[in-house]
Amino acid sequence: MKPFSPLFLLCALGALTITTSGTALAVDTSQWTCESCPFEKASSSTTVEAGLGSVTEDSKTFGNYTGLDQQGPYVIAGGEGRYRNDTGFSGSFQATDLGIDTRAIDARVRQEGRYSARFGYSEIPHYTSDTGATPFLGAGSEVLRLPAGFPISTTADLPAGSLNTVDIGFKRSRLDAEASWLGDEHWTSSIKVRHDVRDGTQRIAGSFYNTSSQLVAPVDQTTDQIEVSAGYVTQKWQLSVAYHGSLFRNNENALTWANPFTPVVAGATTGQLALAPDNQFHQLLASGTYEILPQLRASADVAFGRMTQDSSYLPITQNAALAPTIPALPASSLNGKVGTFNGSFRLAYNPIAQLRVNAVYARDEHDNQTDSLAYPAVATDMFVGTTTRSNQPFSYKQDRYKINADYLGPSWLKTSIGFDEDDRMRTLQDTVKTREGTVWGRVAAQVQEYLSVSLRLAHGERTNSGYGSATWVSPAENPYMRKYNLADRWRDTAGVRADITAMEGLTIGLHYDYSEDDYRNSLVGLTDARSESYGADLSAALGERTQVQLYAASERLRSNQAGSSTATLPNWWARNSDEIDVIGLGIKHMAMDGKLELGADLTHTSSRSDVVVNAGPSDPPFPTATTDLDSVKVYATYRLQSNISITGGVWHEEYRSRDWRYDGVTPTTVPNLLALGEEAPHYNVNVVRMAVRYSF
Repeated sequence: MKPFSPLFLLCALGALTITTSGTALAVDTSQWTCESCPFEKASSSTTVEAGLGSVTEDSKTFGNYTGLDQQGPYVIAGGEGRYRNDTGFSGSFQATDLGIDTRAIDARVRQEGRYSARFGYSEIPHYTSDTGATPFLGAGSEVLRLPAGFPISTTADLPAGSLNTVDIGFKRSRLDAEASWLGDEHWTSSIKVRHDVRDGTQRIAGSFYNTSSQLVAPVDQTTDQIEVSAGYVTQKWQLSVAYHGSLFRNNENALTWANPFTPVVAGATTGQLALAPDNQFHQLLASGTYEILPQLRASADVAFGRMTQDSSYLPITQNAALAPTIPALPASSLNGKVGTFNGSFRLAYNPIAQLRVNAVYARDEHDNQTDSLAYPAVATDMFVGTTTRSNQPFSYKQDRYKINADYLGPSWLKTSIGFDEDDRMRTLQDTVKTREGTVWGRVAAQVQEYLSVSLRLAHGERTNSGYGSATWVSPAENPYMRKYNLADRWRDTAGVRADITAMEGLTIGLHYDYSEDDYRNSLVGLTDARSESYGADLSAALGERTQVQLYAASERLRSNQAGSSTATLPNWWARNSDEIDVIGLGIKHMAMDGKLELGADLTHTSSRSDVVVNAGPSDPPFPTATTDLDSVKVYATYRLQSNISITGGVWHEEYRSRDWRYDGVTPTTVPNLLALGEEAPHYNVNVVRMAVRYSF
C-alpha cells in the first residue's frame, strides 16, 4: 500500500477541480517536492577540521576528562560525513578530538526498513594527581621495592633524595558495536558488544599494625559485555527477550610492597594486598506490554541473574616466620555465588480523558549463596588472632509499591498525587525489615498568561522491625548506634518553581527546594540532616541575532551526628556543613549577515565545607575546606566561503582549593604514616585553539 499524505490529497483534489471545470491549464511540476516520501534524495557531504591548540600549564587536574594535561601545542583533528542513496541506504561518521586523549569515533550505516549498525571507539582520561611523591621503586607495578636507607623508625628518618614524584590516574578506552535487524512486519532483533580497558595507576594504602604507607597500585583491567535481544510487536501487545553478559578481568591480582618501617615482629618485612578479583555476571530478561482495553494497558518485565567470583586466594601471610603457626585456609577461593531477581508489573488506566491512574509493583532479590566459612585471622602479617572470622553472605529482598493519579482540571491546572512504599528484608543485619511509606503531591498552574507555578510536597516515614546489635562481628557494636540506612527516619521535602514570560523573548525561572531528615530514635549515629537549594535562570533574545542565558544556583547541606568513644551513650557530637554556589553567563551573537558567529561562556563555582567536632572544650574545629573555579570561554566561527570556515577560541580556567586533609601533610609530617604528600589541586591554565573546517 502506498502512503498518502494530506498534501497529496489536497493536490489530487485541486487537480480534480481543474479537470472537471472543463479548462485545461499547464502546470509546471519541476520544482515540486514531496515532504512525506519514504526516502530522501541521494546526497553526500563531508566536513574535515584541522588546526592547532596550545596549553600554557601542566595540570593533571585540568586534564581530568579534558585530555589537556600537558603544557605545549596539541593537534586539532576531526570531521564528519554523511551519505544517502535513493534506495534508503545511509551512512555517517563522526570523529572528534583525534589529537588528544579524549578522542572518539562513531560510524553508522542503515538500510531503511531492514537493518542498522553502529561502531564506536572512545578514550577518556581520569587523572587523579601529579603532586605525590614516594620512595617506593616500581610505582604502578605489582611489586614495590625500597632503595638503600630503609627500613626507618619514623618518617623523620626518611633518607634524603629518596622521594620520586608519581602521577596517579588511568585512561579508559572503549570499543563498542551494535547491530539490529527487522524481520517481517513483527520481528526485530539486535546485538550489542562492548570492550572497556582501564590502564594506569590508583591510590591504595597498606599497614603493619601501627604504621601505614600510601601506595601507588597498578590498574590493568578489562570488562567485556554483550547483549542479545529479540522483539515481537503487534497492534495490541509487544514482547522482548534478551541476554546480558559481563566479564571483568584484572590482569594485576595483587600488590606486594616492602615494609618501610622497622618491623615490630620478626619477618614482617613484606606485605601483600589483593586487588579487584575477576568476576562474571549473566542475566536473562523478558518484558512485555498488552493493551487490555483502549483505556487500560498492562506491562511487565522480569530478569534472572547470576554473579560469580572464583579467583584464588593469596597466601595467608608474607611472613615466613609466622606462616607455620597459622591454620590452613578452609578453601582455595571464595567460590562466590549470588543470584539476582528483578521483576515489575505496571498498570496504566485512563477512565476519562482528564484522568490517568498508574500502579506499579516491583520486586528485587539479592540471594548470596556463598558458603560461610571460618578463616584464621592474621593482623597485618604480625599476629595470629585467637578466634576465627567468618565471611557473611548478606542477602536482601525489596518490594516496592507505587500508585499515583494525574488529573487535568481546567486548562490552567494540573494535579498529581501518589503513594510509594518500600519494604526491605535483610539477612545478617542489625534489623530484619524496614518499611518506608511516602505520600506526595504536585500542583502546576498557569496563574496568568505570563506566569506558571508548580509546587511539590512529600512526607515519608521509615520504620524497622526492631533494632539489635550484630553478634557476628568482633568486637561487638555499640547497642545504642543506629546505621542511617536502617534507622527510623522521618523525611519531608518541598519544592516550588515559577516561570515568568516577562516580555517577548525574555523568560525567567525561579526555584526553591527543601529537604529535612529526622532520625529521632538514633542516640548514636546520624541524628538529622537538612538541604536547601535555590536559584534562578534567565533566557533573553536581544533581537534576532543575540541570545543571552544567565543562571545562578546555591545549595546548603547540614547534618549532625552523635558518637561514643566508650561504646555506650554519646559523649561527642559533630556538625557537617557544605555550601555550593554557581553562577554562569552564556552569550551568542551573529554578525556580518550571519557569516560570523561569536560566543562566550562564563562560569564561577565556589564551595565551602566545615566540620566541627565537639568532644570537649579544648577541641578546635577543623580548618575550612574551600574550592573556587573560574572559567571563561570565548569562541568564534567565520565563514570564508559556503564550504570553508575558520574557528577559534580562548579558554581561561583557574582552580583554587584548600583542604586540610592534604595541605601540609608531607611524607614526613606524621611519624608513622609514609604519605604521598599530595597537594590540594590548584591551577591557572589558558588554552588557545584555531582550526579550519572544509566541507565538500
